[in-house]
Amino acid sequence: MLSPSFALQVGLMHYLVLASIIFCIGTIGVMLRRNLLVMLMSIELMLNSVNLTLVAFSHFTNNINGQLIVFFIMTIAAAEAAVGLALAVFIFKKFKEVNIRFFDRLKG
Repeated sequence: MLSPSFALQVGLMHYLVLASIIFCIGTIGVMLRRNLLVMLMSIELMLNSVNLTLVAFSHFTNNINGQLIVFFIMTIAAAEAAVGLALAVFIFKKFKEVNIRFFDRLKG
């Protein structure tokens, strides 16, 4: 067992590095994948990294405003997931595949 003097102190920089890694994974997922469901999950990853950043700054500055904004972001993420899944179901019913390249056929 480690003594308290050797315990790892998790600071703000650790949270910011983790959030930036998660955000980069989400960005790569949105840019490289053509499946709508994978793109929605990647957008959720990006929103979660923003939430992590806000909560970390809120904790280290002793200000609750960042944590309150996270609730609004979570609400937006839930609405985005509902609308995105509804679009995915519509595209799957029409084209029998959930691929982003079929959006050009939805013009009318």
